[in-house]
Amino acid sequence: MTMRYNRYSDFLKNKYGEKVYKIPVNLNLTCPNRDGNLGCGGCIFCGEEGAAFQNLPSSMDISAQIKANTEFMTQRYKAGKFIIYFQNFTNTYMPLEEFECMVNQSVADNVCALNISTRPDCIKESYLHFLKNFSDKTGYDICIELGLQSVNYKTLSLLNRGHTLAEFIDSVLTIKKYGFDICAHVILNLPWDDMTDVIECAKILSAMRVNQVKLHSLYIPKNTPIAKMYEQGDIVMGTMYDYVDRVIAFLEHLSPDIVVQRLVSRVKIDHTLFCNYGTSWWKIKDNIDSEMELRDIHQGDRCDYLGGKALRAFEK
Repeated sequence: MTMRYNRYSDFLKNKYGEKVYKIPVNLNLTCPNRDGNLGCGGCIFCGEEGAAFQNLPSSMDISAQIKANTEFMTQRYKAGKFIIYFQNFTNTYMPLEEFECMVNQSVADNVCALNISTRPDCIKESYLHFLKNFSDKTGYDICIELGLQSVNYKTLSLLNRGHTLAEFIDSVLTIKKYGFDICAHVILNLPWDDMTDVIECAKILSAMRVNQVKLHSLYIPKNTPIAKMYEQGDIVMGTMYDYVDRVIAFLEHLSPDIVVQRLVSRVKIDHTLFCNYGTSWWKIKDNIDSEMELRDIHQGDRCDYLGGKALRAFEK
């Protein structure tokens, strides 16, 4: 089967010459949308564990987590290179001195990059300046993973994100000054978004020249505000085929230069009321791959809207 989108695994292998494994690090953090700084309660889809369902306990030291995970990956997969991934909650939401200490603890053998997951409203130049010096000193590549979720400002408000599209644009422009890669996280099957929102999201990410994107299928953790909405029948999740169609439309309109980290969420279903339409993530991925092959669609097939589209009428 022809590969029809810019896969993350291929990107890493081409860049580093071998398969690279991401090592998640679980930190005892929160975010400004949970602790009362910008809001309370967090996003309506965010559980108590954040995104760290499969991580080691946050009580473990950073260096200990890295050591345990790299040893496991080396023994099980013969892994030789690693990316350290600060994943759960908001990993720049702390005083600068604490952030510097946290990042410095990520230094380990056979690490080629550091990925930091955060929010668009938690990007500040002093932190980026430190990361640039850290990267120059260690040789680590830096990727900032930004939670966007939707480009629809009404949906962002309903999700209780605590920021709008403006903060995302500002953070991307700021990060780009330092030359770091940027990965945008988006949820493609939000009940309040339609296909127009999905396509516009691809177009905005392409216009902003983000480097990577991670697609999520919405899952509904237990004991969250969105769980209550789901149980009361206030939201409808549609079908797996709706999600497949949204992913394909998104990829069609996405610049072919943007690397796709993931197509579907992967979580433990026992933490959720709804997850991936009652099937496995890889079956959904296989459906996406098969449909793109059947329809003869490639990433970027409809990425024709940048660079002064209207003026092409005057070209000879």
